[in-house]
Amino acid sequence: MPENQYSQILFSAGCDAGVVRHCEVVALVASRFSGDSVDNDLVRAGSMMHDIGRSVTHDISHAQTGARICSERGEPEELTQIVLRHTGAGLDADECTLLGLQPIDCVPQTLEEKIVAHADNLVKGSKVISIEERMMRIPDLSTRSKKRIWRLAMEVELLG
Repeated sequence: MPENQYSQILFSAGCDAGVVRHCEVVALVASRFSGDSVDNDLVRAGSMMHDIGRSVTHDISHAQTGARICSERGEPEELTQIVLRHTGAGLDADECTLLGLQPIDCVPQTLEEKIVAHADNLVKGSKVISIEERMMRIPDLSTRSKKRIWRLAMEVELLG
């Protein structure tokens, strides 16, 4: 599906222009890490749809909300899992519980999930930033979460 069709899905779900532009930039960044070892169409779809939950909320629950929206829309499970697992470098079930979310594992597992999560970490609004800048923007995050984000970055950067 062309990116403009994903943009229309996001708009029709209620996402604003800033969210849609962010998703478009994440898709561009994610394409740097696509190749023969991944499903490039799924990476593009996941990059474009990862923030669909922001049509309802802009808090940390937007990933779980977005996954629910994707399920209700009948989107493929692989896409729904990307949306669910894109936040930071993911959240484990205990972290979800502490944040008041459903206690489910939301840590990226597949390469496609990891690419989208990492690309999202490299985009602030519609501006591409470095992983070092991302790390500087999350000083209050736990050391455990920071390490997970850094390890994800190192794993995905090797693909580029």
